[in-house]
Amino acid sequence: MSSPQPTPQGSHVTSTSSLWKIFAYRDFTLLWASGLFMNLAMSLRTLVSAQWLYDTTGSAVQLGILGFIQLLQMPLALYGGTLADKIDRKKLMAGTQIVSFGSLLWLTILAAAGSLAPWHIFAVTGIAGIVQMLGSAARPAMVPRVVPRGLLVHAVSVQTATMQIASIVAPIIFWWMFESFGVAASFGVSTAIAALSVVSPVIISASGRPEGTMLKRTTVSALKEGFGFVMGHQLLPGLYLLDIGVTVVSFYRQLFPIFADQLYGMGASGTGMLNTANSVGAILGTMLVFYTGRFARKGLLVIVCSGVYAVLLIAFGLVHYLPLGLLIVAGLGLTDAVSMTMRQAIVQLTTPDKLLGRTSSAHTFAAQGANNVGQVEVGFLSAIIGAGATMVIGGFVSIGVVGAIWFLMPGLRKYRYEPTTGPPE
Repeated sequence: MSSPQPTPQGSHVTSTSSLWKIFAYRDFTLLWASGLFMNLAMSLRTLVSAQWLYDTTGSAVQLGILGFIQLLQMPLALYGGTLADKIDRKKLMAGTQIVSFGSLLWLTILAAAGSLAPWHIFAVTGIAGIVQMLGSAARPAMVPRVVPRGLLVHAVSVQTATMQIASIVAPIIFWWMFESFGVAASFGVSTAIAALSVVSPVIISASGRPEGTMLKRTTVSALKEGFGFVMGHQLLPGLYLLDIGVTVVSFYRQLFPIFADQLYGMGASGTGMLNTANSVGAILGTMLVFYTGRFARKGLLVIVCSGVYAVLLIAFGLVHYLPLGLLIVAGLGLTDAVSMTMRQAIVQLTTPDKLLGRTSSAHTFAAQGANNVGQVEVGFLSAIIGAGATMVIGGFVSIGVVGAIWFLMPGLRKYRYEPTTGPPE
């Protein structure tokens, strides 16, 4: 029996629709599977790279350098959005994931031969980051083509949950493989998983070809059009500034080896537990988005969750008792996931298809750029004043950022979307 095809984008499905209904759409399932394997492989690579680098050098600064390398790649995120609006999105996903697979294979061979060095980690971080930036906008830009508009929020929620499931499974694999078999076997598992992510995009039935006249436009004019749309949008600048302002002073996820060491006196096991707790919280947060589907004040939800996240940052920096620390980290994951899911959904709901690649890349540029700057800032500051004090400072700064967005950009907290009544306001 053939799988059901998505209804036209203008149709609506009530918010009470089952979350799992979207898996009846074959193309969405393939897109979801590709993202699951890719995120699992990349999460595992990041964990193994960070732990090996920290164990080998003993330097928090070295982990900060990883963020600096990724920061240098950020302009490519904007170009990746242009590519997603200009060439076949399915081919773009497959091509970039092939390069990621090859870079992981190289690390595996080097580690097995006993030749792995810090510069190899930096090089692959750079290569993988470049291709990820180039292909990052293609997947979200495909979502409206594989599910009906009324299920977009659900689709984004499931994709966000998928990222967090990968973030739960990856630390478990990392914890077991790294401590039991070492760095080479850990990279080998990541390589095998990455191979699975290459095939799924190619067999999606929905067209990946761009709409409109983008093929005839120059890259510069396309970038100008996308920039003009984002800057003239009533919501997107506020969303992006909120993400940047909070994350730059608080990014912690790729620095868990530092927190495990400085806050709890633990190594890889502490890193694994912190990552798992964060991801469990993030999955709960993503599910919360689904169950609050009828809550129309989507923008308010983003701001409130960002404020709670800021308060939890302070608690994270002050607590040195592991069980309580794990609960706080889970809360950070929950509030961050709600905010992230709703930001992505608002981008999808308020952008025409022909611009989705570029607005998605702008979202990636804001989010990943903030992550990379935050990794550098938190890594270097942790080396100077300690990880706990760094989080406390970040929490207070984040509270100030949330307050500024609340008062200076009221359109975001007033934004409403009613999925049963028509297009968003």
